[in-house]
This record gives sequence, structure tokens and C-alpha cells, in this order.
Amino acid sequence: ADLREANLRKANLSEADLRGADLRGANLSKANLSEVDLRGVDLVKADLREANLRKANLSGANFLEANLSGANLSKANLREATLKEANLSKANLVEGDLVDADLSYADLRRANLVKANLSGANLYKVFMINSDLTNAIIEEESLSQSILCRTKMVDGTMSRCYQREANLGKVNLS
Repeated sequence: ADLREANLRKANLSEADLRGADLRGANLSKANLSEVDLRGVDLVKADLREANLRKANLSGANFLEANLSGANLSKANLREATLKEANLSKANLVEGDLVDADLSYADLRRANLVKANLSGANLYKVFMINSDLTNAIIEEESLSQSILCRTKMVDGTMSRCYQREANLGKVNLS
């Protein structure tokens, strides 16, 4: 279905099967997309501010430059999703599955990533200030060139502010 730039603000699409939909530039702010199937869907530059995507299947979806600020992505399947340059500030990604997702250049300020699985995720040059990675599964090298400031790390310690090679010193990320 061609839903490019559609206004679906506050729409209730819970449990819908939207595979194959083209949602580029669509307004889905404050929409209920809980448990929706959006596998492989194109959401480039879509507005998903404060949308509810709890337990949604978003594997392989393309969120390039999408606005997911304040979105609820708890327990969502984001395996192999493209979130490059996406705004995920204040997003709830608790227990999210982000295995092999591309989050390069993403804005993760104040994002909640508690118990999220970021194995194999590309976190190159992500921006994390006041974020929470407590008990997340993450590989230290994936934070290359990232900006981390006052972020709660996997082991519960707080990061100082880092730029460039994300010098994490003795912080345990496993």
C-alpha cells in the first residue's frame, strides 16, 4: 500500500500487518502500533514521535532519518533495521532486540536501553547523553567514534563525557 506522507497521527493500527507498505514521510506521531508487523517496511523520514511500537516486528525496516523521539519501542524486534541518523531521543527501547541494527549517527539522548540486545549493532558516532544501558548486551568496539556523556553503562557505572574513540577505560560492557 502506498501510504507515503499519509497523515496517520494518533491512528490505532495495533496488531495490523503492514508488510510491504510504503510509509516514507508518513505522520505516525502518537499512533498505536503495538504488536504491528512492519517487517522490511520503508519509513524513511517518517514522524513516529511518541508512537507506541511495543512488541512490534520492525525487523529489516528502514527508519533512515526518522523521528522516533519519545517512542515506546519496548520489546520491539528491530533486528537488522536501519536507524541511521534517526532521532531516538527519549525513546523507550527496554528489552528491545537491536541485533545487527544500524544506529550509526543516531541521536540516543535520554534513551532507555535497559536490557536491550545490541549485539552486532552499528553504533558508530551515536550521540548518547543521559542514556541508560544498564544490563544491555553490547560490544565495546561498536561504540567507536561515539559521543557518550553521563550515560549509565551496562555495569551501572556512569560514563564521563567521551568523544572520538570512546575511551571507556575499565568499564565492563559485557
